[in-house]
Amino acid sequence: MEKITNRGLHRDIAYFYVGLLIAFSFSGIILNHRQDWYPKEYVIDSKEVNITLPGNTKDINKDFIINATKDLELTYESHRVRNGSLRVYFEGKAILDTDLKTGEGILEFKRLVPFVGQTILLHQTTNSFWIWYSDIFGIAMLVLSFTGMFISAGKNTFKKRGWKLALAGLLFPIVFLLLLA
Repeated sequence: MEKITNRGLHRDIAYFYVGLLIAFSFSGIILNHRQDWYPKEYVIDSKEVNITLPGNTKDINKDFIINATKDLELTYESHRVRNGSLRVYFEGKAILDTDLKTGEGILEFKRLVPFVGQTILLHQTTNSFWIWYSDIFGIAMLVLSFTGMFISAGKNTFKKRGWKLALAGLLFPIVFLLLLA
């Protein structure tokens, strides 16, 4: 059995988590700039919608929205009223944005952007298994930070055994993404 060293620990943790490092880094950069560019989803279809809204925004509630949008034949998920606009979320990635003054709106049907959308889902999920896995990942990043300061040269390169650990580490995000679908 190999002696545990800073270099060995650092190397093996890094090999194992390389896939998650890439996914979290990529989606983190996107989330940091989501006000400028947010490619999680793309619109596959849209149509104009007109809804008769009540005079008082306090009267806009779940029951009102379900009744007002029943012709759309979509299942209500949630809604919000903000900045003079009503946004309604429906199952199946459909979103209705309506102007509160005019009742005019756009109903958009969206899909996840391949790879980019899934990495953002990994970043945003509240699944308890994934939270624990991510917490362990955070601890591993702390270990990487500290052990990285004391690395010396060695014989176990990525070619020799790192690729095996990297492949094993990629399996966790891939399996989880498949379970999200």
